[in-house]
Amino acid sequence: MATILVADDERNIRSTLARGLQLEGHAAVEAENGLEALALLEAGDIDLVILDLQMPGLDGLGLLEKMRERGLGVPSLVLTAHGSIEKAVRAVRLGAFDFIEKPPGAERILLAVENALRVGRLEQENRRLSEEAGLGSELLGASAPMQALASTLKRVAPTDASVLVVGENGTGKELVARAIHAASPRRERPMVTVNCAAIPETLFESELFGHARGSFTGATEARRGKFQLASGGTLFLDEVGEVPLALQPKMLRALESGEVQRVGGQAPERVDVRVIAASNRDLESEVRSGRIREDLYYRLLVVPVRVPALRERGEDIVLLARHFLDLACRHNRIRPKRLSDEALVVVRAHSWPGNVRELRNAMGRVAILLPDETVRAEHLEFLRGGASGSPAARAGPATPTGSTSAAAAPVPGTAASAPTEGFGLAGALERYERALVLQALERNRWQMSRTAQELGLERSHLYKKLKALGIERPSEA
Repeated sequence: MATILVADDERNIRSTLARGLQLEGHAAVEAENGLEALALLEAGDIDLVILDLQMPGLDGLGLLEKMRERGLGVPSLVLTAHGSIEKAVRAVRLGAFDFIEKPPGAERILLAVENALRVGRLEQENRRLSEEAGLGSELLGASAPMQALASTLKRVAPTDASVLVVGENGTGKELVARAIHAASPRRERPMVTVNCAAIPETLFESELFGHARGSFTGATEARRGKFQLASGGTLFLDEVGEVPLALQPKMLRALESGEVQRVGGQAPERVDVRVIAASNRDLESEVRSGRIREDLYYRLLVVPVRVPALRERGEDIVLLARHFLDLACRHNRIRPKRLSDEALVVVRAHSWPGNVRELRNAMGRVAILLPDETVRAEHLEFLRGGASGSPAARAGPATPTGSTSAAAAPVPGTAASAPTEGFGLAGALERYERALVLQALERNRWQMSRTAQELGLERSHLYKKLKALGIERPSEA
């Protein structure tokens, strides 16, 4: 359900629209002029605004201008009388998602509402991902490595050149790819992400290039691949080093010729795709070992972009720690917490092998589990490899000796349920997750589609999770 503001000086239109939206399960708020609408928008909690161009005091165009000036990024639909299409076009240039001629037909306006809300949700998710990774419209951090990265992105983003993003796990390679796409001429077109490590080898060709109907067992319908879906936009190939060697010539041809051919297809299809690839591997070593074709590597390596490890970013670590702590408190509706000077010494001294992801998770951990409003050095003992000083130990009573918590209990009789290293919260959560996944697999007799459905995951995400948790199908299963 969304909260939708209807701004129109005609009472009948306002009430009719509000009633129709309520029947669809939305909450409707009404305003009879632009100034009243602006006040409601500034008060927050509005997901979409439907506004008339002709209103007393502050008209629709003026309202859109005020929304832009004040950073009110609420999707908007414009109602316009017949003959005012020129003004409607101006409204779209000011940021309106769509315009609808009066009187608005029910089906037309409900479709526009659904589309605008969907796009608004996607934009909000992109902003959330950027914020959580410390990468907004500008990269968060003033260290020399981050300034160099920002400078590189500024030069490469407006081009169509292929980009290879390299860096350790957790540095934010996907967010860098999104920043490049968002600053490129292709930003109005889709960015399609492919996690190459999560696709079973037998499905790789179909996932990337699509398939024709009847091309293999189960291909009951023709399907477009990721290259076709990304046409006009950007294709992000994450963990590109995982692409099977046998498929690399076909990928190289697609990159060089702009043509792809579906599995079982009769003729090639033209695509217009900018490729951004990423890897945490040493791809030059992969080339020398023969696991990656040299010609494919150099085709991807038009512009190399290295994302610095967190330990290289100096005082950015303090900036990001405070940022993530504030963010975790806001997202979890917790009173704000602050890092003491002693805690900051611990934060600076830690090597952060998990990079930005590890720092974000550590700040989320203390935000949730620490009852105090000040984070002190002893609350960060888990960064030094010990569990006794962890926030979890201080947030409640210890588990009695001899008892086993549900979170740490392995699934009996499964080799993959051996405990992982570490006895803190992260280790307990990983053991608990492994147990849940294994139980679901065994209930569903290791049928991946059914297991993924039960767990609420995409099948490709389930494969990735099995790999991350070290779960392999038993030979007797």
